[in-house]
Amino acid sequence: MKNIIAELQWRGLVHDIMPGTEEQLLKEMTTTYIGFDPTSDSLHIGSLVPIILLVHLGNFGHKPIALVGGATGMIGDPSGKSDERNLLDEATLNHNVAGIKQVLSRFLDFNSKAVNAPILVNNYDWMKDLSFINFARDVGKRITVNYMMAKDSVKKRLTGEGEGMSFTEFTYQLIQGYDFYHLHKEHNCLLQMGGSDQWGNITTGTELVRRMNHDGAKAYAMTCPLITKADGSKFGKSEGGNVWLTADKTSVYKFYQFWLNTTDVDAEKYIKIFTFLGRESIDTLIEEHKTAPHLRVLQRKLAEELTVFVHSKEDLEKAIKASAILFGNATADDLKQLDEATFLEVFEGVPQAEIARGAIENGIDIVTVLNEKTGFFKSNGEARRALAANSISVNKEKVTEEFVLSAKDLINNQFVLLQSGKKNYFVIRAK
Repeated sequence: MKNIIAELQWRGLVHDIMPGTEEQLLKEMTTTYIGFDPTSDSLHIGSLVPIILLVHLGNFGHKPIALVGGATGMIGDPSGKSDERNLLDEATLNHNVAGIKQVLSRFLDFNSKAVNAPILVNNYDWMKDLSFINFARDVGKRITVNYMMAKDSVKKRLTGEGEGMSFTEFTYQLIQGYDFYHLHKEHNCLLQMGGSDQWGNITTGTELVRRMNHDGAKAYAMTCPLITKADGSKFGKSEGGNVWLTADKTSVYKFYQFWLNTTDVDAEKYIKIFTFLGRESIDTLIEEHKTAPHLRVLQRKLAEELTVFVHSKEDLEKAIKASAILFGNATADDLKQLDEATFLEVFEGVPQAEIARGAIENGIDIVTVLNEKTGFFKSNGEARRALAANSISVNKEKVTEEFVLSAKDLINNQFVLLQSGKKNYFVIRAK
């Protein structure tokens, strides 16, 4: 087996690792699982690292298991939380589980016939029939309260501010630990991976595997660092909130722009973590970027690789075209290819005015459009001087004072883009 731990280490993806883990992964194909919390019906870029870990495992010949926490989602993981989570009702939880399964299926082929084909499981399937009495006797008996209290996720909640921790959340680590035991028994799963905040829950799982099985049962643990930005702010959020992995929540254009706007320091770190480019390619990119940082070579490559990985090559091309409309030499045809949502996102914050559709269909001279109908210019005289200077464009095409705006100029049958000079935009919306 190739050394996956060495690969993950140079990429900055190893935080804590249990002794013997690397040797196990070098010895044979090893079944490994990572859990996903169904707090939403999609996943955001905070979940990209565990997804990428699963893909790396498959690429290195190991067998990945993606676990969706239909049961643990009913309780809520206290790790990294200062207050009790709101519990989701069953209908919402089922909806979220289905959504997450759909997202994961884009990255892992659960229908593959390969020996190390990935598996998708839901812990509700084995937890739903387990009675409280059986769980308390068979699982609770194996782990002492002292052991559970020593975990950071518990200590922080008990000693910090807030209302403490409910029994429900206190039992979370036992239930997650039982998942590891179940997967060990049913799939010979020997390793659990997760974020560094999961170390306590994961090691509880390794203890349960050892204590509930025959002597000599093996179980391993590895965590990756929680990704941060260079300025210390939380990774994964833009001004509009979370950056999601589905286009209905975060458009491909916004997803692409998020990575494109990464700082130089972060881009150098992220290119290793979030792409599958080889070491030599990455080193070359970093050197190239250092010689001409203004060209943003790293950010462009990062944005391209991730947009293709999460969406598609076609989506990447559309996002690049959409970006070029504001920052490059786009044409009227490029504009017309934008759907309504992307158009509005590209020109978010640009001043807008509504004009009656009937008036546009009848035709309006450009001077009236620029002044009276939109207020883009303060007077007819100012509008005429700009037209005479050849600085006015309609839908990216230069126009003169003779131009008449009509229905044929509508983008998506509802928008017109006015431009004065290089950077002053105005959007007309037909109503």
